[in-house]
Amino acid sequence: MATEKLQGPIDIAISGLKAQNESMASIFNNVKNYQNSNAGQGEPYRRVEARLQAQAGGGVEVKELVEDDGDFLEFWDPSHPEANKAGYVLMPNINLPREMINLTMASKAYQANAAILKRYQQTVDTTLELLR
Repeated sequence: MATEKLQGPIDIAISGLKAQNESMASIFNNVKNYQNSNAGQGEPYRRVEARLQAQAGGGVEVKELVEDDGDFLEFWDPSHPEANKAGYVLMPNINLPREMINLTMASKAYQANAAILKRYQQTVDTTLELLR
């Protein structure tokens, strides 16, 4: 019979902090490349999303970073140096309001995990005070 290591609440909170940090990093990268047409290298920047997965013993981890295969955005600007023959420029498939919502959710999850660690520290401090 195989036994899996069960993680305590602190390990789970730390794994959540790490996963949300990676998630926020991918969101920041998307926002940073919002107007990066990059057509000189073949195609514009593709939106990247961090996919989270629950760990067997508890906690969460980033399973993979996945490129969004959605259509690129197009805008008409025949004077743009990267415009195609029809005058359209391909831009990244990034929707800023969507990224802001994802950032808000990731930061709230990060804050919740940080609050768990803070509460744990307060409990340890109270326990030590009682033992004195």
